[in-house]
Amino acid sequence: MRMRKKAWARPELEVCPYFIKEPVKIKGNWNQWFTNSQPIHLELGCGKGVFLAEVAFDNPEINYIGIDLSADVLGVARRNIQTRYESENRKVKNIALIAYDIERILQIIDLKDRIGRVYINFCNPWPKMRHHKKRLTHTNQLEAYKTFMQDGAEIHFKTDDGGLYQSTMRYLKESGFEILWHIENLYENGKAPQGNITTEHERRFREEGIPIKAIKARYHKINEK
Repeated sequence: MRMRKKAWARPELEVCPYFIKEPVKIKGNWNQWFTNSQPIHLELGCGKGVFLAEVAFDNPEINYIGIDLSADVLGVARRNIQTRYESENRKVKNIALIAYDIERILQIIDLKDRIGRVYINFCNPWPKMRHHKKRLTHTNQLEAYKTFMQDGAEIHFKTDDGGLYQSTMRYLKESGFEILWHIENLYENGKAPQGNITTEHERRFREEGIPIKAIKARYHKINEK
């Protein structure tokens, strides 16, 4: 469901110090933008920022880039991030927010940025066959991500859609990723594995009794021909 227009979102983002207006200019220099040499993790389709706010707050030693196409939804993400950090009187120093089309991600990130992990949480499943190439986990997209992922980098994926889950397993194998772990019901034992951070979609689907599927996969450059 598309989010309603929020008149306040763009003005708030314009004055937000961690909203990047021209990410193309920072391509290859994200460590300099963060002013440190911490590892960088990336969330594709960060939505309202519930997951991003929590994972970044819990891991200040890692920098996070959150990308979503909609400035309106990123406005909500900014508020959620601010609320989480201000709850313990901390400043947001390890997050960058970008409004950008993920299909054009190679315009804003490259190998010099050394991405160590990519999160893809509850992306659009694009169920019709003719739309499968639009999936964020499609083989074509994975090949693009590999150009900026460092050796040993991981993809962490969650979905409620069984078809997308099965296809993503295949896409990852086709692209040479090692499947580290996968599960068709994240809460099969009544609770998620230790360290799991719940997204807004995850909460809703769990309340509706819909199983959450998850995959963790690793990329090894040395295995490529």
